Amino acid sequence: MSRWQPDARGRLAQAAMELFTEQGFAATTVPEIAARAGLTTRTFFRHYADKREVFFAYQQDLPGVVAEVMTSAPPDLPPMEVIAAGLRRLAVSQFEPARGHFLAHRAVVLSDDGLRERELWKRSVLGDAMRAGFIARGADELSATLAAELGVTAFSVASARWLDDEAGRPMVDHVDETLARLAVMSTTVPTAPTKHTPHPD
Repeated sequence: MSRWQPDARGRLAQAAMELFTEQGFAATTVPEIAARAGLTTRTFFRHYADKREVFFAYQQDLPGVVAEVMTSAPPDLPPMEVIAAGLRRLAVSQFEPARGHFLAHRAVVLSDDGLRERELWKRSVLGDAMRAGFIARGADELSATLAAELGVTAFSVASARWLDDEAGRPMVDHVDETLARLAVMSTTVPTAPTKHTPHPD
């Protein structure tokens, strides 16, 4: 088996997902992944540190994509519109073409406690990228943090509803529904009562 075969990284990721789905994450070994991909174990370790890294390979580019989306957005665009444009772009370009992969990914994650922890960590990385993007756009720390948390939460809710949707509607529809509901809820949040200074008797 030649170590110079084309697209070794992609083939390893595909082979890993197939094996994780067939026999579980814990039961799958690196040599098995390499063999399924038609490559050597040594080649595997030139591309990935371990089987967790190959499992989450699809997420490695997300922070960069988020940063690029936020940088390219018009400077005067309000934060929620930046979030909406970014989530729609992620849905169409990164997620909708690979729904089967993400269904399999979720099933494997739910079967392993360690993977669930890593999934939460990846979510925090995405939030950090959004927060940094908003700060770079001139937002103060509190506004940037709130906007990033809203963006990540909306993304998580929309993606979960998309994967649960037996009708197979596009993810972008779920993004729009989630953001619309968030907008409605934000208009019903009560404001803090005005503090009155008591008059002396």
